[in-house]
This record gives sequence, structure tokens and C-alpha cells, in this order.
Amino acid sequence: MRKFAVAVTLCLGIVAIQCEQKPKDTNFLITKSSIGKLDKSSLARDLEVIFEEDSIVKDTARLLVGFGAKKIDIYEKGGKHLLTLTPSSDSIPTIENVRIQDSRFKTDLGLGLNSTFKEIKDKYSLGKIITSTNNVVVFIKNSDLYFTIDKAELPSSLRYASSVNIEAVQIPDDAKIKYMMLGWE
Repeated sequence: MRKFAVAVTLCLGIVAIQCEQKPKDTNFLITKSSIGKLDKSSLARDLEVIFEEDSIVKDTARLLVGFGAKKIDIYEKGGKHLLTLTPSSDSIPTIENVRIQDSRFKTDLGLGLNSTFKEIKDKYSLGKIITSTNNVVVFIKNSDLYFTIDKAELPSSLRYASSVNIEAVQIPDDAKIKYMMLGWE
């Protein structure tokens, strides 16, 4: 009987501790369908409501001419740059691309702007790697997330060759992320 009472007390204690845990802060969480407060299906016209506590900067020259903003920057009230958004050109624009500007944004596996290439390949299955003049773009399989790595992070033999297709094994483990992006289509 005494063992039963101890077991019940332990179970109740564990339940009480779990109930007291704070819910996970999702303001800087990157998931398959969202980044912080922004959802994949969010409309560009709703950004004022979604980021009501933040500052939104749009290209006013394009707005005066009657075009939609080409890029929309989101800043915290304190001035820290959070995100750069690119709306789609649809009649009812959604957000097509998101460039993460703040290192507090992280995936559920802990990947963020301060991560290295080794962390990317250890935590995700790599998809296509595209080589451009100054950068290498690394796509993640079954994800809208992709990373840009500056060619300056590569061995010197690969930095200046734009026609060479670079493979994952050629990218150093300690290569830093230059840009972290979400491409929603």
C-alpha cells in the first residue's frame, strides 16, 4: 500500500510540473508552414495586423505609382531587422519569399543564421545545390527552406569558377550561412 501511495504521489508531482511548464515561444520558430507570426497562407494586405507591434517598411515609390511593394521589411519597434518579405504578383498577393534577417529565428531542429553547413547536413537531407557567380545555394529536401553560402567560404580552387557544379562534399563543414530563406509558392 505504501508503494502505491508513493507511486501516486510521484505521478501527481510529474503531472503538476508538466502543467507548470510555459508554452513554447513560437515568435521566432520556423516551421514548414510558418515563420514566427507569419503563416504560409498570410495575405500581404494583412501584414499590418500580423505585425501590429512591429514596424513595416515598404517601397513608397512603387506604392505611389500604384504598384504593390516589391520588398517589405519587418523591424522590431527597437529597430532590429527581422524579415524581408517578397509578395507574389497575384491579384490577391500572398508572401512568396522570406529572407530571415534575425538570428533568433530557428527551425524546430535549431538551425538559424549562425549555423554552419555541417549543422545543415547533419539535421536535414540535402536536395539540390546550385552554383552562381558569388554564392552556392543549398536546398533542403521536402522543405521550402534554403540557404546561401558565400563562395568565399569555399576552398580557393572553387571560388572563382562559375561554371563548376559544386557538390556537398566540396563545401567545408565550418562554412557559414550568408542568407537563410523560405520560398513559398
